[in-house]
Amino acid sequence: MKFSSPVIDQAVAAFKTLPGIGEKTALRLVLHLLNNDPDDVKRFLTSIGKLITDIQFCKRCHNISSNDLCNICVDIQRNQKQVCVVENIRELMAIENTGQYQGTYHILGGLISPVDGIGPEQLNIDSLINRAREFDIQEIIMALNPTMEGDTTIFYISKRLKGLAIKLTTLARGVAFGGELEYVDDLTLARSLMARLPYDNYLSNQK
Repeated sequence: MKFSSPVIDQAVAAFKTLPGIGEKTALRLVLHLLNNDPDDVKRFLTSIGKLITDIQFCKRCHNISSNDLCNICVDIQRNQKQVCVVENIRELMAIENTGQYQGTYHILGGLISPVDGIGPEQLNIDSLINRAREFDIQEIIMALNPTMEGDTTIFYISKRLKGLAIKLTTLARGVAFGGELEYVDDLTLARSLMARLPYDNYLSNQK
C-alpha cells in the first residue's frame, strides 16, 4: 500500500511492529491520531515515551515498576513470606485480577525449553533461589503454564530448592494441560490457586 507521505508510511510501519497489528489496522490508528486533537496526541506520545524513561523492573521480583522495588514487594499488607512464581508479567496480572492472592510474585521471564535454546541460566531462577534464602520464604507457589516446558521448569526449581524448609506447591489442575494462564477465566484460575497442591502430591498424581 502506497501512502501520500513518507511520514505516514513510517508511522504505519511503526504500528505494524506491535503484536496482532496488520497494515490496515495500523493505517486506521495513524489516521485516528491525525484526526485527533493535537494535545491529545502529544499526551499519548508522552505516555509512550515514559515507557522508556520512567519504567524499570523490580530488583526483587522482576515486575514492572517505577522504582527499585515494585508496589507489591513493598506492600506490608501482603504476605512477604509467600511467593507466586509466574512465567511473565501477563500471568502476574491474570492472577492479580482474581483478587484471591495476597502474597508476592517472582517473574521468571520464560520457561526452560532446550528445543528453543532456553536454559535455566537465561531465566530469573538464581534470583529466586537467593531470594528464598535471604528472605526466609515459607511457601513458593509454582503458577506456571501446565505444559511440558512448565513442568520441566518446576522440576528444575524443586531440585534447586532441595534442603530448604520451604513449602512448594502447584496450581490445582483446574487449568487444562497445554493451556495458558493468561487466557484462563478469573474464577477457574482463582479456584486453581486456592486449591493448590503440595508439589510432592502433584508428582505422585503424574505417575
